[in-house]
Amino acid sequence: MRELIRCAVLGLGRLGFWHAENLASKISGAKLTKVVDPFEGRAEQVARELNVDSWSQNPMDVFEDENIDAVIIVTPTSTHAEMIRLAARHGKDVFVEKPLTQSVKEATEVIKEIEKNKITCQVGFMRRFDPAYMEAKRRIEAGDIGKPLYFKAVSRDGNVPPEDFIKHSGGIFLDVAIHDYDIARFLMNDEVYSVRSSGNILMESNQFMEKYNDVDQGLSQIKFKSGASGDIETMRVASYGYDIRGEVVGTEGAIQIGSMRNSDVRIFNRNECSHDLVQDFPTRFKDAYLLEMVHFISSLRNNKQPQCTALDGKKALEIAVAATKSFKRGDPVLLKH
Repeated sequence: MRELIRCAVLGLGRLGFWHAENLASKISGAKLTKVVDPFEGRAEQVARELNVDSWSQNPMDVFEDENIDAVIIVTPTSTHAEMIRLAARHGKDVFVEKPLTQSVKEATEVIKEIEKNKITCQVGFMRRFDPAYMEAKRRIEAGDIGKPLYFKAVSRDGNVPPEDFIKHSGGIFLDVAIHDYDIARFLMNDEVYSVRSSGNILMESNQFMEKYNDVDQGLSQIKFKSGASGDIETMRVASYGYDIRGEVVGTEGAIQIGSMRNSDVRIFNRNECSHDLVQDFPTRFKDAYLLEMVHFISSLRNNKQPQCTALDGKKALEIAVAATKSFKRGDPVLLKH
């Protein structure tokens, strides 16, 4: 067992900062050694705030540092493939935020590089580590609902990204629904055989998405190799809060995952019963972001493959790419296995 995993975080936006904060103070067996961000002053600021010894604006300072064992890549999606290649060639283990890469071709190439250099790679699909989804997985594997027949997911967010983000995001199916494609494979323990997607722009204020061939609401119908099926609703216009739910129906029952409750408190008066709502993804998945990084560090210390590998990242990406193609063409797309 390795005593300590010395880590560096590349990219210090909101999510990168959370990972850095968790590694700096909340994860046994991890040491945050360096933080990197290209924007002037950002890495220095975070290093000072988290009491990290070293910081840089240049990722190569991490890859060429023999005192770093693992890199956490939270840079823009367009840079993921190159960052993973550099990490692999320098013998650094990798945690990379989703998606693994921008294209399936790139994913295939980086997996070859990962295997060639014998490094470990975990992809940041945090829902797998959310306590509710983990319990659902345990109950399904225990046979509590019999054989899974149907998967249903709802991902609704009211925080519309700015146009500059939409321009480079890859579209709603790659940027948002990919989480549901991954968790569908995970819960159903099955591969997706085909996908059919459609989408609309529902809000007048989001009409700018049309020039990027994107939408603020999408639907995906999926079929699994076993014959099971599912549907996934993805939305960027939920003004009421951050609404993430899932369900698996089996031959002997069903499991429902998630709710809109921020706390288990209800308020009653003469006219109504109410409760507070989850408003954003940091609130809903705070524990999951910590637990996925705990799992990554534990996997490295114990020389085990993580639960969500680069191959899992590629398979979710293949579904997202097929869904995007289906949306553009208007007919179902079969996946190759």
